[in-house]
Amino acid sequence: MTDHDVKDLAMAEDGKRRIDWAETQMPVLRLIKERFEKEKPFDGIRIAACLHVTTETANLVRTLAAGGAEVALCASNPLSTQDDTAASLVSDFAQSVFAVRGIDNDGYYKHIQMALDLKPALTVDDGADLVSTLHTKHRDLLDTVIGGTEETTTGVVRLRSMAAAGELRYPIVSVNDAKTKHLFDNRYGTGQSSIDGIIRATNILIAGRTVVVAGYGQCGRGVAARAEGLGANVVVTEIDPVTALEAVMDGYRVMPMEDAARIGDIFITVTGDRDVLTERHFGLMKDGAILANSGHFDVEIDVKKLRSSATDTRKARENVEEFVQQDGRRLFLIAEGRLVNLGAAEGHPAAVMDMSFANQALALEWLAKNRNLDAAVYPVPVEIDREVARLKLDSMGMTIDQLSAEQEAYLSSWQEGT
Repeated sequence: MTDHDVKDLAMAEDGKRRIDWAETQMPVLRLIKERFEKEKPFDGIRIAACLHVTTETANLVRTLAAGGAEVALCASNPLSTQDDTAASLVSDFAQSVFAVRGIDNDGYYKHIQMALDLKPALTVDDGADLVSTLHTKHRDLLDTVIGGTEETTTGVVRLRSMAAAGELRYPIVSVNDAKTKHLFDNRYGTGQSSIDGIIRATNILIAGRTVVVAGYGQCGRGVAARAEGLGANVVVTEIDPVTALEAVMDGYRVMPMEDAARIGDIFITVTGDRDVLTERHFGLMKDGAILANSGHFDVEIDVKKLRSSATDTRKARENVEEFVQQDGRRLFLIAEGRLVNLGAAEGHPAAVMDMSFANQALALEWLAKNRNLDAAVYPVPVEIDREVARLKLDSMGMTIDQLSAEQEAYLSSWQEGT
């Protein structure tokens, strides 16, 4: 039995069934896995991964292992772990997994430590907690790391900050910046799965409600579009004037959060920053307002203030906590303010994660082949992005046009005009 710390290995049968189902929705990753099995690009390479432990992630781990890698997986969020998936990875696929749903903060970082005990040559991160821990507490391991990848916006922001400060010690590919990741995973995946999490947790009708979306990046665009599609009246809050103007042009009302707080029925934060909803906003909200976060870390909603200012709290439903305010108003928080799509649902659909994790697998292969890169944050190579898109189109039975020789010459020449 491989090294592990999971809730219960007896849950493996259910996890195996769900992992197999997810694989049927991930044809691109499946094709990459078949090639990796033949070519073994990670032969002798150890990989530490800190990701949401879901059925989709399980198929990424299987793909890397098929390529010859020794993998240690830990969770990037305590509430996103699917315990049956973790059990199956250990029992059915002999992978080292350190993840238990709902584990406390100390246990969370203990699991990161256990993954780093592998002494990895490559890292895979979602939020940069593993990379940060490696750089602050295990600098002795940095000399053997040849590269890494980062999955999400929040992590990329942290890594670029490290690079700007001269603290980043090895090259990392920003998978989040791949077009086949952020234009699909962030928009369609986050959009659908966030609304899915809210509906599963509350069973409320979205139509006719005022939904306030904080942040209009790719994730916010997806959430707003899906809420609108279900009949919601969507309000957007933003700090960037250009992005705010886009939201207006897309047909949404735009206003400061203090104004939106007075009229919102459902609040969804997707900014990647802290203190988006705070005590001053809680005091303005109507009775019954629902609060959800779909940003990576649980800092967007000030849960400590929400808890300390309440006169009473109770569990209203599974994954929903009620906070009674001093004036009797009730505010409802979903999934403890953590990622609502993973805390109250199953995260992104596998068909979307297929592209994200295909980028992960191919970016790691690229790093394994290019070992003399400077310590910096790199974009996903364009050829990888296009290959993922091509494979996805093929799997959907779609074809596209090809340029003729004359068309290519026209686009590359400055001499041809009207």
